[in-house]
Amino acid sequence: MIVIGAGIAGCSTALHLAEAGISTVVLEKGEISSEASGVNMGGLGGAGWGNSPSLQEYLTMGSLNIFKRLQNELGYDLEFRQSGSFTAIHTEAQYTYAKDRVLDAQNNGFNLELMSAYEARSLEPELSLDMLGYVFSRSRGQADPLKTTRAFGQAAIHAGAIIETNTEVTAVKSRDRVWMVETSKGLYESDVVVVAAGAWCKSLGRMVGVEIPIEPVVGQMWSTAPLPPRIFGTIGSYESSFHWSEDLYAGIGSPPELTHSSNQRLTRHLYGRQRKSGEIIFGGDRRDVGFDKTIEDSGIDVNKGHATEILPLLADLPIATTWSGLMPFSMDGHPIIGQLPHNENLFVATGLASSGFGRGPGAGMLIADFVTRGAAHPTLNESDPARFTD
Repeated sequence: MIVIGAGIAGCSTALHLAEAGISTVVLEKGEISSEASGVNMGGLGGAGWGNSPSLQEYLTMGSLNIFKRLQNELGYDLEFRQSGSFTAIHTEAQYTYAKDRVLDAQNNGFNLELMSAYEARSLEPELSLDMLGYVFSRSRGQADPLKTTRAFGQAAIHAGAIIETNTEVTAVKSRDRVWMVETSKGLYESDVVVVAAGAWCKSLGRMVGVEIPIEPVVGQMWSTAPLPPRIFGTIGSYESSFHWSEDLYAGIGSPPELTHSSNQRLTRHLYGRQRKSGEIIFGGDRRDVGFDKTIEDSGIDVNKGHATEILPLLADLPIATTWSGLMPFSMDGHPIIGQLPHNENLFVATGLASSGFGRGPGAGMLIADFVTRGAAHPTLNESDPARFTD
């Protein structure tokens, strides 16, 4: 079978298909992890499985188990650590919102914990005592995106898959129940095709007359120079979650949970960590500007100021590097994983938004299971692409 896209979801799909004994070829227009899967923050995990796991748990916690397996059992160096995460609370309104969410999560079997700044700082010594509190999730972790996605690719190859890089798909057609995929390097044929091309899924869907409602959302990040170990978990803020709880959409025709409407900032979003190599990295902006990855310097400044409120040590540290990437946001904010309507044996795995790295392995596992068994896992009802058809 054919998988289009060698990001983390595509490589995970190929790995699980190959391990199931299915001949698999991955077609990638660039290199393994050359887009969003290789340039993100590297956050992963969730809040536990809960009492009644939904698709989100199968994607987050299921992926966490796959990360563990890849490093601990298969021996790949992902720089993976289940380090936990701290999400800062800045205002009284955010505190009330966070407290309600934590209590609801705990009642449903999840392992979130609301801590005072004093308690949180005993676990993460650089955290600011000026915050009203922090939400701690022990099931979250981190890994190096580039190393990890390439490890998934190598594991897939070791299991028997073939990955063709620098092979751009130019057309997808069906004839006599066989899919023909035309590329810059020739024609490939298969009974089954999985589209796992992130922000580029919409254009691939249009090749077969299907509208996959995915929009590219640009995110940007920055890093310091390498430092000795100072930050151990991943760091976030409740500011954006609180804003989106009251105002989910930036405007008509935009995907949910953006930080900007056109050039106007609506909220600040934040995520970051310290790499094993020592750089402290942060990002957070989400702008709906098409495929334009131009860095917006003012957004970098706002993001660094936001991070510095939580980690005061950043105040005197200059920015050493900046970069950006494109995230696939669906128009309803939920993943799109399943079989495309009216197209037998044509599947898609996309819409993982800003957490594609942390949820992509689970998405690949679920879509490979669908293909292998010929039946979808019940949780995929939540991500069925048919929900967008009239």
